[in-house]
Parts: sequence; C-alpha cells; structure tokens
Amino acid sequence: MADTVTTPRTATKKQVARPPLFKVILVNDDFTPREFVVRILKAEFRMDEGAASRVMLTAHQKGSCVVAVFTKEIAETKATRATEIARDQGFPLLFTTEPEE
Repeated sequence: MADTVTTPRTATKKQVARPPLFKVILVNDDFTPREFVVRILKAEFRMDEGAASRVMLTAHQKGSCVVAVFTKEIAETKATRATEIARDQGFPLLFTTEPEE
C-alpha cells in the first residue's frame, strides 16, 4: 500500500472592508451667535449642552473643530442639513466634511 500524503485545506475568509470615515467640521464665523451654534449641535448631532459648548468654543478659538465622524453619506447629510438650517435663519454658519486619515 502506498503512503498517502494529505495536505490540509486552507479556508479563505473574506473580510468586509470597513467603509471610509469622514469628519464633519464646524467652521467658525464672526456673525453666527454662539447660542445658535450650540442649538444646531444639540439638534443635529445629538450633543448635550456641555459637549456642544466645548465644540463651539474650540471652533471659535481655533477657526474650526471636528464635530463628529461618520460614514461619508451620513457625514455629508448632517453637514448639509446643519448648514441649511443656519442659512434658513440668515446665518453664514458652515459645516464641511473631509476624509478621516
């Protein structure tokens, strides 16, 4: 009887790639009232009063601040909605998105 050599099968697992993430960025301006910015952050990004105030102050002091990180579609939707709410009220407040590195 001949010697039989068996080699184990290697199972390949497919890994689903995580979707790329995008940052929503609050850009400071000198015209939008701070209270309005905090209200937008609380409403659109579901922040509590303290977190919204910290984000607003950081953007005020540094010129911009990352608000949150989402998948591309969600980030763009939230940034667009928040900017449109501000524009509807007559404020130049701007939210932008960019890829997270």
